[in-house]
Amino acid sequence: MSRKNSVDLSSEERMEVDCNPGSQSREAFEDTGELADVKDMRQEAEAVVNDVLFAVSAMSVSQVLQNAVDVAYINVQTREGNRYCLELTEAGLRVVGYAFDHVDESVTTQYHETVYSLLDSLSPAYREAFGNALLQRLERLKQNGQ
Repeated sequence: MSRKNSVDLSSEERMEVDCNPGSQSREAFEDTGELADVKDMRQEAEAVVNDVLFAVSAMSVSQVLQNAVDVAYINVQTREGNRYCLELTEAGLRVVGYAFDHVDESVTTQYHETVYSLLDSLSPAYREAFGNALLQRLERLKQNGQ
Protein backbone atom coordinates (compact mmCIF):
# COMPACT_ATOMS: atom_id res chain seq x y z
CA MET A 1 0.00 0.00 0.00
CA SER A 2 1.41 3.42 -0.87
CA ARG A 3 1.85 6.08 1.76
CA LYS A 4 -0.65 8.31 -0.01
CA ASN A 5 -3.33 5.64 0.29
CA SER A 6 -2.63 5.07 3.96
CA VAL A 7 -3.09 8.77 4.66
CA ASP A 8 -6.63 8.63 3.28
CA LEU A 9 -7.63 5.86 5.70
CA SER A 10 -9.20 6.51 9.07
CA SER A 11 -6.84 6.30 12.03
CA GLU A 12 -8.29 2.91 13.03
CA GLU A 13 -7.76 1.47 9.54
CA ARG A 14 -4.29 2.97 9.32
CA MET A 15 -3.29 1.35 12.59
CA GLU A 16 -4.47 -2.03 11.34
CA VAL A 17 -2.62 -1.68 8.04
CA ASP A 18 0.57 0.02 9.18
CA CYS A 19 1.50 -1.90 12.31
CA ASN A 20 0.83 -5.14 14.10
CA PRO A 21 -2.28 -4.88 16.28
CA GLY A 22 -1.37 -4.18 19.87
CA SER A 23 2.31 -3.74 19.08
CA GLN A 24 2.47 -0.02 19.80
CA SER A 25 0.35 3.05 20.40
CA ARG A 26 -0.33 5.64 17.70
CA GLU A 27 2.05 8.07 19.43
CA ALA A 28 4.83 5.52 19.52
CA PHE A 29 4.10 4.66 15.91
CA GLU A 30 4.40 8.31 14.87
CA ASP A 31 7.73 8.51 16.70
CA THR A 32 9.11 5.70 14.53
CA GLY A 33 8.96 8.04 11.56
CA GLU A 34 6.45 6.02 9.55
CA LEU A 35 3.71 8.64 9.72
CA ALA A 36 6.28 11.43 9.93
CA ASP A 37 7.40 10.37 6.45
CA VAL A 38 4.11 11.72 5.17
CA LYS A 39 4.71 15.17 6.64
CA ASP A 40 3.32 18.11 4.77
CA MET A 41 6.00 19.54 2.49
CA ARG A 42 4.24 22.90 2.51
CA GLN A 43 4.98 23.23 6.22
CA GLU A 44 8.52 21.97 5.70
CA ALA A 45 9.01 24.59 2.98
CA GLU A 46 7.94 27.37 5.36
CA ALA A 47 10.46 26.11 7.92
CA VAL A 48 13.21 26.04 5.27
CA VAL A 49 12.46 29.62 4.28
CA ASN A 50 12.46 30.83 7.89
CA ASP A 51 15.75 29.05 8.55
CA VAL A 52 17.88 30.76 5.88
CA LEU A 53 16.04 33.93 4.92
CA PHE A 54 18.72 35.97 6.69
CA ALA A 55 21.40 34.80 4.22
CA VAL A 56 19.65 35.35 0.87
CA SER A 57 18.12 38.39 -0.85
CA ALA A 58 14.63 36.91 -1.09
CA MET A 59 13.00 33.56 -0.38
CA SER A 60 9.39 32.39 -0.20
CA VAL A 61 7.16 29.40 -0.76
CA SER A 62 5.64 29.62 -4.23
CA GLN A 63 2.07 30.88 -4.27
CA VAL A 64 1.76 30.08 -8.00
CA LEU A 65 2.96 26.49 -8.33
CA GLN A 66 0.90 23.60 -6.94
CA ASN A 67 2.27 22.77 -3.48
CA ALA A 68 1.07 19.54 -1.90
CA VAL A 69 1.71 17.13 0.93
CA ASP A 70 4.52 15.45 -1.03
CA VAL A 71 6.07 18.42 -2.88
CA ALA A 72 6.55 22.14 -2.35
CA TYR A 73 8.24 24.82 -4.41
CA ILE A 74 10.41 27.58 -3.02
CA ASN A 75 11.57 30.70 -4.85
CA VAL A 76 14.98 32.01 -3.83
CA GLN A 77 17.09 34.93 -4.96
CA THR A 78 20.70 34.73 -3.87
CA ARG A 79 22.67 37.75 -2.76
CA GLU A 80 24.36 37.63 -6.16
CA GLY A 81 20.93 38.27 -7.74
CA ASN A 82 20.44 34.79 -9.23
CA ARG A 83 16.89 33.44 -9.09
CA TYR A 84 15.96 29.81 -8.63
CA CYS A 85 12.87 27.71 -8.20
CA LEU A 86 13.55 24.86 -5.77
CA GLU A 87 11.61 21.65 -5.35
CA LEU A 88 11.29 20.17 -1.86
CA THR A 89 10.35 16.49 -1.57
CA GLU A 90 11.18 13.55 0.68
CA ALA A 91 14.35 13.14 -1.44
CA GLY A 92 15.55 16.62 -0.47
CA LEU A 93 15.88 19.93 -2.29
CA ARG A 94 16.94 20.59 -5.85
CA VAL A 95 16.88 23.36 -8.42
CA VAL A 96 14.08 22.84 -10.95
CA GLY A 97 14.11 26.25 -12.64
CA TYR A 98 16.09 29.43 -13.07
CA ALA A 99 13.24 31.87 -12.52
CA PHE A 100 10.62 32.29 -9.80
CA ASP A 101 7.63 29.97 -10.13
CA HIS A 102 9.13 28.21 -13.15
CA VAL A 103 9.73 24.45 -13.40
CA ASP A 104 11.87 23.46 -16.37
CA GLU A 105 11.46 19.72 -17.01
CA SER A 106 14.84 19.64 -18.80
CA VAL A 107 16.72 20.75 -15.65
CA THR A 108 18.29 17.74 -13.97
CA THR A 109 20.10 18.78 -10.83
CA GLN A 110 21.12 16.69 -7.87
CA TYR A 111 19.15 16.56 -4.66
CA HIS A 112 20.63 18.08 -1.52
CA GLU A 113 19.72 16.77 1.92
CA THR A 114 19.64 20.27 3.39
CA VAL A 115 18.93 23.79 2.22
CA TYR A 116 22.35 24.74 3.62
CA SER A 117 24.11 22.34 1.28
CA LEU A 118 22.09 23.49 -1.72
CA LEU A 119 22.65 27.20 -1.07
CA ASP A 120 26.31 26.60 -0.29
CA SER A 121 26.71 25.12 -3.78
CA LEU A 122 24.85 28.01 -5.46
CA SER A 123 25.97 31.13 -3.64
CA PRO A 124 29.36 32.20 -2.28
CA ALA A 125 27.59 35.19 -0.68
CA TYR A 126 25.27 32.80 1.18
CA ARG A 127 28.31 30.92 2.46
CA GLU A 128 29.83 34.19 3.68
CA ALA A 129 26.59 35.40 5.32
CA PHE A 130 26.11 32.05 7.03
CA GLY A 131 29.70 32.06 8.29
CA ASN A 132 29.35 35.61 9.61
CA ALA A 133 26.11 34.76 11.40
CA LEU A 134 27.80 31.75 12.97
CA LEU A 135 30.73 33.86 14.16
CA GLN A 136 28.36 36.45 15.65
CA ARG A 137 26.46 33.74 17.49
CA LEU A 138 29.69 32.29 18.88
CA GLU A 139 30.76 35.75 20.02
CA ARG A 140 27.46 36.25 21.87
CA LEU A 141 27.83 32.84 23.51
CA LYS A 142 31.36 33.69 24.55
CA GLN A 143 30.25 37.05 26.02
CA ASN A 144 27.33 35.47 27.88
CA GLY A 145 29.58 32.76 29.27
CA GLN A 146 31.97 35.22 30.94
